[in-house]
Amino acid sequence: MSHKPQVIILNGVGSVGKTSTAQALQDIIARSFLHVSMDVFLGMLPKRMFGHPDGMIFETVMDQGAPSAIIHTGKVMARATRGMRHAVAAMTSVGNSVIVDDVMMSSAEGDEYRSLLRHVDLRFVGLHASLEVLEERERMRGDRKIGLARWQFDRVHRGQLYDLELDTTSCAPKQIAQQIAAAFDIRLGE
Repeated sequence: MSHKPQVIILNGVGSVGKTSTAQALQDIIARSFLHVSMDVFLGMLPKRMFGHPDGMIFETVMDQGAPSAIIHTGKVMARATRGMRHAVAAMTSVGNSVIVDDVMMSSAEGDEYRSLLRHVDLRFVGLHASLEVLEERERMRGDRKIGLARWQFDRVHRGQLYDLELDTTSCAPKQIAQQIAAAFDIRLGE
């Protein structure tokens, strides 16, 4: 087992189960991992940046009879997400292992993680689910803009390189966490 910090990046559409999987991983593995969530970094933005061209604007359009929430981002949002990637690197530089849940909209984001995290045991996991299931989860959560899953569905995994890809459609987060731990030979807790 490596003594270098480990980083597991969970990438997928909103409502695919990244946060639940990250928390399940923290519960079952022996090593202490910090959990870094894109949602926390979005929550750091001033409220005025939502609906502002420098932050994030949602534009809802109809796509095959269903809402699709297009995301337009500006320079403040770009700095926040880039800062998140650098924050993960800073945490690992002092020895922390980290599970990241992210929604990477371009391969450049994955490339930046790879560049910043050359000193760690880095693993990328693509989490997938059917669009029907994602949209149902989105509705059930009540804290997501309806249509985000539809718009992100064909974009989030485009150009990404993964060490492991898993389907969360019919698996519980603990099952997904167990599959990740087994695939990467991560020791389970007692």
